[in-house]
Order: sequence, then C-alpha cells, then structure tokens
Amino acid sequence: MGFLGSLFNKVTEVVTGRRSIDDELFDELEELLILADIGVGTAVQLVEIVRKRARDEKLSEAIELRDILKEEITKMLEEGKHSLNLSEGGLLPILVVGVNGVGKTTSVGKLGYCLKKQGYKVLVAAADTFRAAATEQLEVWCKRAGLDIIHHQEGADPAAVVYDAIQAAKARRMDIILIDTAGRLQTKINLMEELKKIKRVIEREIPDTTEEVFLVLDATTGQNALSQTKLFTEAVGVTGVILTKMDGTAKGGVMLGVQNEYKIPVKYIGLGESINDFKEFKPDEFSKGLFE
Repeated sequence: MGFLGSLFNKVTEVVTGRRSIDDELFDELEELLILADIGVGTAVQLVEIVRKRARDEKLSEAIELRDILKEEITKMLEEGKHSLNLSEGGLLPILVVGVNGVGKTTSVGKLGYCLKKQGYKVLVAAADTFRAAATEQLEVWCKRAGLDIIHHQEGADPAAVVYDAIQAAKARRMDIILIDTAGRLQTKINLMEELKKIKRVIEREIPDTTEEVFLVLDATTGQNALSQTKLFTEAVGVTGVILTKMDGTAKGGVMLGVQNEYKIPVKYIGLGESINDFKEFKPDEFSKGLFE
C-alpha cells in the first residue's frame, strides 16, 4: 500500500536483524517518523509510547517494536469521527477551505459525486468569486458529477453566494450544500475574515445543524500542512480533513500529525485525477496495509 508504506518498509529494515533494543534504535525510529512528515511532537510521543511499552512488556527482540508501532499508529488514526455529521431531515452545510493549489475545487466536485452516489441530494455553492475562472472550473466538475450549482459573477460577495445557495437548497429540499471557497494564504487576514463572514451566514441561516468545515491539505507539502491546520482551525473551526495527492510520492505521514496534534480526523482522501479517485478514509483499512 502507498501512504506510509515506505516508512514502514524502513522501520522493518531498522528492526530486522537487530536483536537488542537500545537508545540508538529508538533514535533511529524517531528520525524515520520525522522524515515521514508526521511532525516532531507526534514522532517523539510515539517513540516514547513504544519505549514505555517495550519496557513494561519486557520485550527483548527489536522486531517486536514494529507491531507495537503499528498498534499505536492505528489507535491515533481511529480517534475522532471519520463519518459525516448528518442529521435526519436536516440540511448539512460543508464549508471547504484551504490555501491555493491544494486541489480544493476538484475535491468539491469529487466529494459531491461521492455523496450523490450514496443517495444524498447535493447542491454546490461557488463561493470562490476571487480567482479568475474558478466558477467555470467548478461548473465543469459539477457537470461531470451531475450536480446543480449556484453562482454569481466574478468579484461578487462570497457570503451573498452562500446565502442564495442556502435558500435554494432549502427550497429544493437538499440534504447537503457543498461550499467551495477561494484559496487563501494563511497570512492574509482579510481573506480569513471573509471566511468567518461566510461561516456566520451559515450559522444564521441554518441554526439547527452541525456544520462541517473541511480543510483540504496537499499530502506532499509535509510540515506546512500542520501550520495550515493550526491557522484555519483557529479561524473557522476545522472539523475534518480532505487529504489530496495521496498517489505518487506522498508520504502521507501528515495525517498522523493533524490527527494527533489537532484532534481533527481525515475524512476523505484524493488518490488521482479521475472523479472516482476519491474515497472515505477508513482507519481500519489503512492500518491493515501499514506493514503489508
């Protein structure tokens, strides 16, 4: 399996052929975890847990550490609610946020298609009125997915688009409204304020729902993903992550750092360019493939 596969192949190499469990071995494991983009804090925490268990369980064979590491990573990934916060008969708003270039608009199209296949009635709001051709790109994905879309002209107030989309979703008795937003640099305060304004409109117009805020992260960006998570969570309260570009060379370790340091579960993963290369993240399935 891809994802963290390369990391665990290296873990196997480190522990295979070594009989003793010593500080040097734990240092090597910690370095491997950090190189896998897990984040220094999470890497140190994992190694300390493994070290303590090895001591408490009186382990003597280095190879035994591999299974402990797998168990502890599985525990981390299983924390949090990985499914959607859907309520019977209500309208669920999903606000999709992230920096430029992470695959946000394509993720909205793929997520909408995925939810539609599950039987949900989905409406898309094109609230990225900032980027040239953003609405056209989203329209292409919505046409491909067979989804209705609400949009205004370029440069319009994104919060006004969201307001109109919510009214349309209510009138059409939709189950889910997916809201695409402009990519932002986390340092641009005015753009973050715009996101907060959109969120206020959602909370005012759909007061009786538990909204979702999905942060789209690029799996290849490593440690930058952790700083993005911190800033967007502080601004709009992220509830879940969509991890894109999990094909190719992505190490994917960032999902552990996000899960452990911010208690935000990965809910979906993007695996390629096709509309079908997108699926729900299931921790148990992921864990099974870690050392295979």
